[in-house]
Amino acid sequence: MLGRDVVRACDLRGHSVLGLARAELDLTDGAAVDAAVVGQRPDALVNCAAWTDVDGAEDHELEATRVNSAAAGVAASAAASIGAKVLYPSTDYVFDGRKVSPYVESDLTAPLSAYGRSKLSGETSVGVANERHFIVRSSWLYGVNGRNFVETMLALAADQPEVLVVSDQIGCPTYTAHLAASIAELIEGEAYGIHHLAGGGSCSWYDFAQEIFDQSGVECRVMAATTDMLARKAPRPAYSVLGAKRSDARSLPSWRQGLSAYLAEREALEVGAS
Repeated sequence: MLGRDVVRACDLRGHSVLGLARAELDLTDGAAVDAAVVGQRPDALVNCAAWTDVDGAEDHELEATRVNSAAAGVAASAAASIGAKVLYPSTDYVFDGRKVSPYVESDLTAPLSAYGRSKLSGETSVGVANERHFIVRSSWLYGVNGRNFVETMLALAADQPEVLVVSDQIGCPTYTAHLAASIAELIEGEAYGIHHLAGGGSCSWYDFAQEIFDQSGVECRVMAATTDMLARKAPRPAYSVLGAKRSDARSLPSWRQGLSAYLAEREALEVGAS
């Protein structure tokens, strides 16, 4: 989902881009990664490969860590061997959600879940392997190239008059096209280190669902639920809003603007396919 938008964003900025799918390059195959990087000799490597099944990681933490940390470190090291930069997308789930104001780049991390631990480990692996690194933490991603919360809500609304959505988790919904555009610009420079890039503002999943139906003109009642009521396997931070204190911090459009842009892109794709 993010990878395809990054390829497009880099292409729009005039870069020569090679996007490799899992079938073309398994990131956990270190020899293949080394060969691909040395063979292509890129100026920058953006690693969008990840284990993203948050609940599944609770039962498969070793596998999640293999992808999100060990393989990410190998890719970063391969980039370093040819003097290339590396960018590693990370997550708001590296925080425990106990703060009541936006998390900034220097805040202490304390992941609650196996997924969060695997991504935090990946941040360390990448940072150690390549000093020319960008760690980009984002949150609640959705885009036209993958399954996401917006599509889930619209699909549910097509079959039932109401949906049950958690109202006690607060974060920043982020449109992958907006994030990708900022990533494409970021890797052109040398602002290395940790960056927080997420949709502007914040909301709960409940608020997000309401806005999805409002902007889509869909009639569906949103019922509020607590996290405990839904009993998900992996714990989530109650508050994971991302802020920034870097002097060179970048910002993305508001989450409402992101949703509007997503729905417009979605509609254009549907029209083009008809």
